[in-house]
Amino acid sequence: MQLLIFFLGFCRAASLAVNATGIFNEREVCQCTVTLPDATFPADRMEKLEIENGKLSVSVQQQINKIENYQLTLTGYLQKLANLTKRVEVAEVGGISYTELDFELLKLEIKEMESLVVQLKATINGSSSLVESLFVEIRNISIMVNQLESYDKNNVLAVRREIASLRKRLEECEKNQVYPTQSPISYGTCKHGGLANISKPFVVQLNWLGFSYKFGGWGKDSFTGAEQDIHWVAPLQTDGRMMNIIRLCPSYDDLLLYKRPTDKTIGYTIAGQGGGMIVFNNSIYYNCYNTRDICKYNLDTNAVERKVLTDATFNNRFSYSSSSWQDIDLASDEDGLWVIYSTEQNAGNIVIGKLGSISLVVEKTWSTSQYKPAVTNAFMVCGVLYATRTLNTRKEEIFYMYDTKTNKEGQLSIILEKMMENVQSLSYNPNDHKLYMYNDGYLITYDLSFKTLSNMA
Repeated sequence: MQLLIFFLGFCRAASLAVNATGIFNEREVCQCTVTLPDATFPADRMEKLEIENGKLSVSVQQQINKIENYQLTLTGYLQKLANLTKRVEVAEVGGISYTELDFELLKLEIKEMESLVVQLKATINGSSSLVESLFVEIRNISIMVNQLESYDKNNVLAVRREIASLRKRLEECEKNQVYPTQSPISYGTCKHGGLANISKPFVVQLNWLGFSYKFGGWGKDSFTGAEQDIHWVAPLQTDGRMMNIIRLCPSYDDLLLYKRPTDKTIGYTIAGQGGGMIVFNNSIYYNCYNTRDICKYNLDTNAVERKVLTDATFNNRFSYSSSSWQDIDLASDEDGLWVIYSTEQNAGNIVIGKLGSISLVVEKTWSTSQYKPAVTNAFMVCGVLYATRTLNTRKEEIFYMYDTKTNKEGQLSIILEKMMENVQSLSYNPNDHKLYMYNDGYLITYDLSFKTLSNMA
């Protein structure tokens, strides 16, 4: 017998219909069995659901915060990109003449933005049209800056040619000018009373290898009467220690225009160390790498000679304060070739040696009381050592002198302005009375003026 049973509480109202098979008992009453589902509320599952929901809410909020931060950063860089675009557009139409330093700054800003966009692309799952379009814009502006830089070189070189021409005319005017207080002093002679003053710095250019090559030396052949058209530049490697290349330019104009250079590559076994090199009588003299030897490299034949500098300290034992690895510093003046160094016996104070240019033998020495690491650099003029020290990031002072003819030392104060902070080398040329400085990669010259013999104190 089939029964249709409706139940809800006492079966007064039906919300669920079930078919069940029943039987009659001995009293002919129909009986059936119905199993109802468990009506207990699932509190444990509800609790788990609430916990997971809370975690999800926190995660979503974190992602929202991260997106808001990215949005702010992107907005800032979009403004930067707009500013860069305007600057590049102005340069493109010729509104402003940019220097090489300006282009380097532009490149750094572009690289910074490229780096950020790459990080954003790696962080954000999936694609983002805003990030992708920003990346494309940055790449385009980077290409444009590189093109403009190559175009601008011609303009820069043209300006440099004009500056060189004007400077030559100015020098001719200065030569023709008569100064009643001081008679002209012939080049290559010592008919004067010593160093009186120094001119403002003249910036020739950045060395041809670029900003990273901050250490080195440069100048002209300082042998008295030597041919003065050829200019040499010897940047050290970026470690500030090894010299293995020297560039020769046949004229000043060729130096400015990067034309017709001759590069001499020096092998590792005869490489130089530090910025104390000097060109004298068509040979470059320098401290041989990792030794106390002096090397002489003939620029015509490439032949090399070397000699031990007895008792000299080396390998940064007593170098100059602003130029590492320059324990042995070669110099030249009207009297010939010199070497400036230190010894343990002289407690790190400067020793001046008169060097035979052919034999490489030290013919005579003078021991001073000036501690070499307290000096930024030094040079020789007419047998007198002049040493410099730093006053601030833009000024040096020639403060110390030692006269090898009288064996007397003394103090003086001649201010020497500089373009960059660190002085890597100083060398004097008796053929033009100029001081040649290698200044954090820049090639600088100064004109020296001297006291007349009648005005000596």
